[in-house]
Amino acid sequence: MCTLDTIKKNLDRILKIVDGKKIRIVAVTKYYNENAIQNAYLAGLRDFGESRALEAIEKINKLDDEIRKKSTYHFIGHLQTNKVKHVVGFFDYIHSVDSLKVAKEIAKCAAEKGIVQKVLIQVNVADEKTKFGIAPLQTQNLIEEISTLNSIKVEGLMNIAPLTDNENELRAHFSQMRKLREKYNLKELSMGMSNDFKIALEEGATIIRLGRILFKNS
Repeated sequence: MCTLDTIKKNLDRILKIVDGKKIRIVAVTKYYNENAIQNAYLAGLRDFGESRALEAIEKINKLDDEIRKKSTYHFIGHLQTNKVKHVVGFFDYIHSVDSLKVAKEIAKCAAEKGIVQKVLIQVNVADEKTKFGIAPLQTQNLIEEISTLNSIKVEGLMNIAPLTDNENELRAHFSQMRKLREKYNLKELSMGMSNDFKIALEEGATIIRLGRILFKNS
């Protein structure tokens, strides 16, 4: 049960680790219902991450007007072109752009809605075959291609690190992401989840995506 008390206690522990760094904490609510989002909002969180477009929209539309309007929504899952029309404009940020094809569809839908859609490019620094994302060497080319499109703006980069307890390996991946962000002078770096966010913070994350560590009893 994702009670308000549980989320508050967990968030307090997380904030001590964050230690005053300017960081955006995205509460990953894809496995939780609207009541969990409400409690997270009451605990002080304002950013929420989802990865299933239609389920997320249905869930978020059930929220009270205040919570829905004063929150920021992040689409963090793999985005297929046939789902782009649902995601653009509903989510403030799309973290998972990994091809020009998807970017063009986002730009098209955003133009039709009269908005500029903020996106992050997903980079697969570990070259994991089971994960989406472009290779680091493709980053510059995709940024340049997207920059020619209207109604879409690259705000930063996103990474999903390998599931490992090897701190040195994680640090190397996160460090590579930081260097890419600095090289292309981008604002945001979305990396770090419940199991590795401490290292991601040390290596320069500006956005961390937390689920289990926020919502479950420790």
